[in-house]
Amino acid sequence: MAAEKTRRPFAWLLMGLGAAALIALVVVYRLMSAPLPEGLLQVNGRIEGDTTTVAAKYPGKVREILAKEGDLVEQGQVLSQLEDEELQARIRQADAGITSLEARRNAANESLAVAKKELPLGIAAAKSQVTYMRATLDKARAAEAQLARDLQRIESLAEAGTVNKQRLEQAQLQYTAIRSDVRSAEAGVISAEKQLERAYLGKDQISAKETELGALDAELERVRAMRQEAMIALDNMTVRAPSKGIVTARLVEAGEVGAAGRPMYELVDPERLYLKVYVPGDEIGKVRRGLEAQVYVDAYPDRPFSATVDYIASRAEFTPKEVQTPDERVKQVYAVKLYFKENPDYLLTPGMPADAVIRWDESVAWEKPRW
Repeated sequence: MAAEKTRRPFAWLLMGLGAAALIALVVVYRLMSAPLPEGLLQVNGRIEGDTTTVAAKYPGKVREILAKEGDLVEQGQVLSQLEDEELQARIRQADAGITSLEARRNAANESLAVAKKELPLGIAAAKSQVTYMRATLDKARAAEAQLARDLQRIESLAEAGTVNKQRLEQAQLQYTAIRSDVRSAEAGVISAEKQLERAYLGKDQISAKETELGALDAELERVRAMRQEAMIALDNMTVRAPSKGIVTARLVEAGEVGAAGRPMYELVDPERLYLKVYVPGDEIGKVRRGLEAQVYVDAYPDRPFSATVDYIASRAEFTPKEVQTPDERVKQVYAVKLYFKENPDYLLTPGMPADAVIRWDESVAWEKPRW
């Protein structure tokens, strides 16, 4: 009996402690489940980001995959490599064509330079020859006229018997010879004039060489452009990250042959993440762009992440199935995006569920979300 009397106070004490603990749990639960004060709006959703789709500019077979989902990649980092043997062959072919054309162009350029130097020399020589032959012709004609007068006097004297026959024959031979010289000089003048005409034709030859050089330049430029195009294509066979981001989706496998423009990766900028939430229609009037918000994730329940309302949908939609709402009667909601001010050490990643508190009255103190 004495033992029973001793145990009763302890039993009553345990029952009292249990009741107190139960009351405390009820109080905490009610505090946690109570709505936030007026001026704060609680929402929830999933962290997302502005997506960049990376696609191959040219068709080709995927030779190597260098990035996987979840990787943080820097701008310009290689994500995958496509087969490029055909482009390499095109570049080698273009290089050979450029070498050949450059050699031909150099030869044509040298030939043009020589022709330009020879043209004035040839014209000057031809003019000098024309002058000389005309002077020779004039001299021969003058001699012909003199010998004609001499022959006429000798013939008159021979008729009178004053000059013997031998003297007459000599005069006749001299006249015949000088007439031959005149004809030769006339032919020389004609030949010299034609040579001058040919010398002037050197201008046309220079024009033709310049045209040929221009054609070689155009062909060389075309082949160089083809090489440049092949080089650009070759560079695009290496798929690089257009900006810093997290790989959220890899849409190709090694060995696949893709078409031009086929999406290969999806990237999300880790420094431009946002929490997409849905605000009931009867609460959307309190939300405006620029409002401050604090976001909490399960991995860091006591660490708020600052965010700002930066997007409010203009049209309402039905509540998405994955979104929890305290009032199940709410059927129409508005999508709102809360952009994070920073993402320290990239603790936040796309896909993480999160709770947020939007403060629409700055006089109200911040409080954590309640559920």
